Amino acid sequence: MPTSPVAAPPPNSEQRRQLRRVALSGLLGTAVEFYDFLVYGTVAALVFGELFFPGADPAVGTIAAFGTFAAGYVARPLGGIVFGHFGDRLGRKSMLLLTMGLMGGASFLIGLLPTYGTIGVWAPVLLITLRVVQGIAIGGEWGGATLMVVEHAGERRRGLWSSFTQMGAPLGSLLSSLVVTLVVAMPREQFTAWGWRVPFLLSVVLLGVGLFVRLKVVESPLFAEVKKGRAEARLPILDVLRRPRPVLLACGVGIGAFTAQSLLTSYMIAYATGIGYARPQVLSALTVSACVALVVLPCASALSDRVGRRPVVLVGALASASLAFPVLALVDSGSPGLLVLAVVLGHGIAQSTMYGPLGALLTEMFGTRVRYTGASLGYQGATLVGAGFSPMIASSLVAGSGSGTPVALLLCGGAAVTALTVCFVRETSRTSLAGPAERPAAPHTQEISSRSVPEDRAATLLEPSTATPHQPHPVLPDRRQS
Repeated sequence: MPTSPVAAPPPNSEQRRQLRRVALSGLLGTAVEFYDFLVYGTVAALVFGELFFPGADPAVGTIAAFGTFAAGYVARPLGGIVFGHFGDRLGRKSMLLLTMGLMGGASFLIGLLPTYGTIGVWAPVLLITLRVVQGIAIGGEWGGATLMVVEHAGERRRGLWSSFTQMGAPLGSLLSSLVVTLVVAMPREQFTAWGWRVPFLLSVVLLGVGLFVRLKVVESPLFAEVKKGRAEARLPILDVLRRPRPVLLACGVGIGAFTAQSLLTSYMIAYATGIGYARPQVLSALTVSACVALVVLPCASALSDRVGRRPVVLVGALASASLAFPVLALVDSGSPGLLVLAVVLGHGIAQSTMYGPLGALLTEMFGTRVRYTGASLGYQGATLVGAGFSPMIASSLVAGSGSGTPVALLLCGGAAVTALTVCFVRETSRTSLAGPAERPAAPHTQEISSRSVPEDRAATLLEPSTATPHQPHPVLPDRRQS
């Protein structure tokens, strides 16, 4: 039976080895990202109020601590723009090395910061500065890591392979919970004096392993093809914003997952300890939830390869909305066992079902020339809206009402935004990432496949909706609406 002229050849052993290496690189990068951010959120909930904002009411101190948490998220879109620009112009690999170095370095320096009692107001100023550096670095990290995996993967298993990058989130959460559980077990005086620094200082270990792996990966083959044809976008951000619908949809579809993530991990520590749970009980619940998420994420992502990204994300969003009030009721029960069940249902299952397919979905919504910028901007916009302000808003509303109802309402609101946005997103699981629109308009351009075909023939086979006899040069995918 003859091979289709546009079918990619089976990967050889070197390609498979490189794909596994790229997937591991994405896993470690996202693990460092979430470890750093969740360690900060956890420690902020426990001691940052008194160490960096002393003299304030405890509730005000917690709100201020989560305000610095939000500062890192505000900086993320800027990082997506900056690193997205150079990632689309110069390449994915170099940006990934830089973002990981900045991210881990900033976290390590937070562990060395003097507190308010030592240097006064400069302590929170330096803390916020390092959080902004972290945010800028992380703003470019996820997009590049996910793109590298998806652009190396085959057409039919992009969801599954991209789940390795997504699995870095629960892995980072698991590692942060384990480390913080160990340090909070020490006497309160020791934890406040120096124990809180240990999780930040240990991030240098993850940083070293991640950089070692990333040095061994090769550049994305799709970007290498664009670079070879000198088809890079001059200003990727302008190309993305000229047709903003895809990036707005990418942002909206991720809001529910990030709202649930921030409220059921970082904020849950402050909320649950505030109503009487011991810290080890809360951290144990988060550890169990992270373990469940490590199973649900690849399953949901693999399922999206079969049935599509949209149905899986929609099911996760509806589950998150329907479970919001039951989850808060279980937490408010005061039972440690029901607390574990609540976090597993809300975060380990519902949130992970929404989050798993996002890596492939957002990547597939943009063309290679602007994919780093577009996917990063959509993803980081979702984190800013969904996760950046949710803990601070929840802290304020709960302090004012004395009830956990605002938390459930925020969970429902984020899930509703995702569910509504999914209805306007085009299914992308069968979209080719190596279509002729990724290349400059020139005759006899080489396909990324086992054989070369004429451009007009490839356009007919790959993208019949955008290539017609009256349109010899297909519209660039970064200008296509999703």
